[in-house]
Amino acid sequence: MFEPLDGDYVTESIANTGYTKRQKEEREVKIMSIISVNKSNFEEVKGSDKPVLLDFYADWCGPCRMVSPIVDEIAKENPQYLVGKINVDTENELAQAFKVLSIPTLVVMKGGKVIHQSVGAKSKAEILAMLA
Repeated sequence: MFEPLDGDYVTESIANTGYTKRQKEEREVKIMSIISVNKSNFEEVKGSDKPVLLDFYADWCGPCRMVSPIVDEIAKENPQYLVGKINVDTENELAQAFKVLSIPTLVVMKGGKVIHQSVGAKSKAEILAMLA
């Protein structure tokens, strides 16, 4: 399956672990459906039955840092979408394949095909409109 990004919350499998009910409740965390996309898992992401939102970013990019929490919020609130982030510094081949020349670049894919691609910081409403 997909690997969550560092620092993201993941639901833990705690069945049959011997935890008390309170411990289980304390250990359960919210699901954030954000995937760190790379060339090894891209085909799986591309083949998703869900619409896919890809956020091409870099850690040093100011506008990317503005968009990132919005993308995180969309992922948290909309499990009907598969949301992935692609670091252009480490995934140069994917960035080239999508002709990413500026970041942040947001890409929406459905059925394995790009249906929207947008460059620059966007509001939550603008990103959701791309997914509609």
